[in-house]
Amino acid sequence: MGLSSPTEAEASATEAQSQTGASQTGLRRSMEARHLVMIAMGGVIGSGLFVSSGYTISTAGPLGAVIAFLIGAVVVYLVMACLGELAVAFPVSGAFHIYAARTIGPATGFATAWLYWLCWAVALGSEFTAAGLLMQRWFPGVDVWIWCFVFATVLFTLNAISSRVFGESEFWFALIKVAAVVGLIILGGAALAGFHPLAAGEYPSFGENFSTPDGLFPNGFTGVFVTCLAVFYAFSGSELIGVAAGETANPGANIPKAMRTTVVRLMIFFVGAIVVIAATIPYEQVSVDESPFVTVFSMLGIPYAADIMNFVIITALLSAGNCGLFSCARMLFSLADEGHAPKAFRKLTKRGIPMVALCVSMLGGLASLISSVVAPATVYLVLVSVAGFATVGVWMSIVASHFIYRRTFIKNGGDLSTLPYKAPLFPLVPILAFALCLVSLIGIAFDPNQVAALLFGVPFVGACYAIFYFKYGRRRSLKKAVDV
Repeated sequence: MGLSSPTEAEASATEAQSQTGASQTGLRRSMEARHLVMIAMGGVIGSGLFVSSGYTISTAGPLGAVIAFLIGAVVVYLVMACLGELAVAFPVSGAFHIYAARTIGPATGFATAWLYWLCWAVALGSEFTAAGLLMQRWFPGVDVWIWCFVFATVLFTLNAISSRVFGESEFWFALIKVAAVVGLIILGGAALAGFHPLAAGEYPSFGENFSTPDGLFPNGFTGVFVTCLAVFYAFSGSELIGVAAGETANPGANIPKAMRTTVVRLMIFFVGAIVVIAATIPYEQVSVDESPFVTVFSMLGIPYAADIMNFVIITALLSAGNCGLFSCARMLFSLADEGHAPKAFRKLTKRGIPMVALCVSMLGGLASLISSVVAPATVYLVLVSVAGFATVGVWMSIVASHFIYRRTFIKNGGDLSTLPYKAPLFPLVPILAFALCLVSLIGIAFDPNQVAALLFGVPFVGACYAIFYFKYGRRRSLKKAVDV
């Protein structure tokens, strides 16, 4: 199924929508580039950096962890470059499955959307649970489920008012996390250079911990490969810019700007933080039992470091949940607009919010929360494991869609100079990105901690294809995804 090239009339229509502040679907174009950047940063910077980075360092070693995050940053750049071209050409809300439907086929679009929705719906439950558990540090007498209910209510309210309120709240949520990362890089870097007036006892110098008793790669280079899989998931959320494209003012200018800014900042923040942590804490002493951020700030002698980082991590979890709820609702809205989900999901409030889709997404998150409490070792862990599978699968869908879109555009006589934004080094960028993502999925089979993602994810995708062909496959013509 080919993807039609954007014409001058379509481009004019898109520009007109941007100027009037509303898309044809009824969603409001009210978010600016700074909102997009913080939405992406908010979706990415979370437990993967604040907590799981300890696992990465202990498994791959200090240098191996840095290499793994560098590889992750490169893959994110490749995916974002492809996404940028698609998002500018077709700035629609919940865009991932629409790109796939128009290029690869409607069944792939259907599977992509439901896989991504499941990923974030499951994540909502885990974010609420983790935040509630962390609150017990200060309020040990309050049950976790009460905090979960409070946080769910707050995030639902922020999403239900308007997309601009969501974007503004996420801007400030993400700003707190970014400040913590910048603080770690600056203060930790200064301490490694010899400036640590509050630290008690000796403090390691830069490079001291990189040379371990077991060599540069204490668990071999295989450790680096295995952690690359976890690192890819740590970078998940950067694609949220594509989800919010349909509610962005002047997408032709704001989306490329947000893409570039996000990639550069992620590279600086993630790689910089990992370098500081790996150089400060001996790799055999790093674990997921305590956030490496808490350990570094404690070593620096900063008063109340544990409480400060506890607050920051709670904020990080709520920020990720905020982005996840937004993404879930827009995916359901987009599926319904395509005719592949109940029509009720298309209903909008006067402020342009898909309220029914938002409510169902929240219920999905709460269902995941219940499963995490009732069966933490079975259903919940299986559902969480598929989140990483879903992320990489969506990335593969994005780059494959971009590859087919560009080839179709050229085949139809399109002029590349007319594209507002185009990914560089075509076709190398989408091919390399797809190959790296595919290798990471194959590698999951060799990691006992992540193989459940394949055991659940592959049948789930197969079921999505089966459902689509059974329910919609006999139709001769499909409703056009979105008029841009």
